[in-house]
Amino acid sequence: MKTYLVTGGAGFIGSNFIHHMLSKHLEIKIINLDKLTYAGNLENLKDIQDSPNYTFIQGDICDKKLLENLFSAHHIDYVVNFAAESHVDRSIKSPEIFVKTNVLGTVNLLNVAKNAWQIQNGFKKGKKFLQISTDEVYGTLGDTGYFLENTSIDPHSPYSSSKAAADLMVKSYFDTYKMPVNITRCSNNYGPYQFPEKLIPLIINNCLTYKNLPVYGDGMNVRDWLYVEDHCKAIDIVINHGTVGEVYNIGGHNERTNMQIIKTIISYLSKKVDKGITENLITYVEDRKGHDKRYAIDPTKIKNQLGWYPETEFEVGINKTIQWNLDNAQWMNNITTGEYENYYNSMYEKSTK
Repeated sequence: MKTYLVTGGAGFIGSNFIHHMLSKHLEIKIINLDKLTYAGNLENLKDIQDSPNYTFIQGDICDKKLLENLFSAHHIDYVVNFAAESHVDRSIKSPEIFVKTNVLGTVNLLNVAKNAWQIQNGFKKGKKFLQISTDEVYGTLGDTGYFLENTSIDPHSPYSSSKAAADLMVKSYFDTYKMPVNITRCSNNYGPYQFPEKLIPLIINNCLTYKNLPVYGDGMNVRDWLYVEDHCKAIDIVINHGTVGEVYNIGGHNERTNMQIIKTIISYLSKKVDKGITENLITYVEDRKGHDKRYAIDPTKIKNQLGWYPETEFEVGINKTIQWNLDNAQWMNNITTGEYENYYNSMYEKSTK
């Protein structure tokens, strides 16, 4: 039985990944280590909390002693590192928090895994450290072109810079120690359990509560959207079949402007919920500092080498995502009236100025 240490597993992508793995693989064990900051939510995993193949531990990847105890107590085969501060706006306000978790925390995790797995002639067989990264480390694109795995790293925000630094540290452990690692860089994810500071769930919730819909700048910034279930399948494949030391880009081939996303959500909710949900709710706000114009990933490498491709067309995925939020209104209410409430209210206040 293989044992996975999933860090940040109570977050959006992490919790979806845990659901995917436990539904697909019967003979695995998952240890979910999560600090449970504002974006970590154990409600995301309530349906599997009593599974004999699942264990939750609250803790910080910066806690070296805790990690050493975990590796000592469990036969950990794979580390899947989702743990990260991930919101660009927050990184602009408090970059030091992002450096601590995203860079120093990743190095701490690397060191403990290396010490547990290293043997005289290299590393024990069947071990791997997978760093979950982002296309934001590449910077920005013009109107054409795509990010490739060999595209130069050129991050523009404290968040993306901290992720780029972590990626380089992971790469250095392969180059220096021959530690078995992979790095995956994905485009914008969307789907169930996404914390409502991100664009899609924020717009859905604001529509349903008839609050203004804040749009940075002119709303023409372009992102490539990847349904989270497709992303989880890609991660599973990279862990089990990816060539050690390689980077794999994971993209959805679903480019949309922010404004297109917002209007799509309005249209769906206007038809399904209330005709009073209209584009009149859109409010333009001051653009984000260093706001990258366009991201787009070319996933040819992972398709050709590992056979993965994005299965979910955006029109299907966005409808499933909106409907999930409608069907799980209590989940959203629990979040927006908890620790997140002050931040959510500040976003609303900003959108009304």
